[in-house]
Amino acid sequence: MVNLIWVLLTVIGIVFAMFNGTMEEVNEAVFKGGKEAVTISIGLISVLVFWLGLMRIAEQAGLLEILGRIFKPIVSRLFPEVPAEHPAMGYMISNMMANLFGLGNAATPLGIKAMEQLKVLNGGSDTVSRSMITFLAINTSSITLIPTTVIAIRMTYGSESPTNIVGPTLLATIISAIGAIFIDRYYHYRRTRKG
Repeated sequence: MVNLIWVLLTVIGIVFAMFNGTMEEVNEAVFKGGKEAVTISIGLISVLVFWLGLMRIAEQAGLLEILGRIFKPIVSRLFPEVPAEHPAMGYMISNMMANLFGLGNAATPLGIKAMEQLKVLNGGSDTVSRSMITFLAINTSSITLIPTTVIAIRMTYGSESPTNIVGPTLLATIISAIGAIFIDRYYHYRRTRKG
C-alpha cells in the first residue's frame, strides 16, 4: 500500500509539473535530493556502525542483560498479560534498549519480532491486544539517551555542536513516554469500566 502511495505521489507531481511548466525544477530537485540522500546515508552509516558496534560489545559484556534485568520489573508492570519468560518480553526489552541508545534502525526488527510474539500470545487474532497497544505507544514515544541518528545528521550538515540536543531530547522523550503511558492507562481503565 505504501508503495502505491509513493508511486501516486510521484506521478501526480510529474503530471502537475508538466502542466505547470516547472519540469526543470522537478529534475533539479530529483538530482539534488539524490545527492543529499547519499551524503546523509554515508554520514548515518558511520555513526550507526559505531553505536551498533558498542551495542554488540555491551551485549557480549553482559551489560544489556544487566539493563534488561533492571528494566524487567518495570516492563512486567507495563505488560501484566505477558509472562515474564515469554520471548515477547525479551524482544520488547531489547527494543526499548535499542531505542534508549537512539538506534531506531536496530530497534525496528526487534519491535516487529515483539509484535509477532504478542500476536501469538493473543491467539493469532487480528484484533490488537492491550499489550500490543501499550507496546506501540511506548515504542513510538521511547526515552532516548543518545539521539544517534539526529547527531549524525547534524554532523553531516556541519553543526558546530551536534551533541547539544542530547539534554533537550532526553527531556522531551521522558515527557512523551510518561504521557504515552498515562494516556494508554487512562483509555484502558476507561474501557474496562464500560465493559
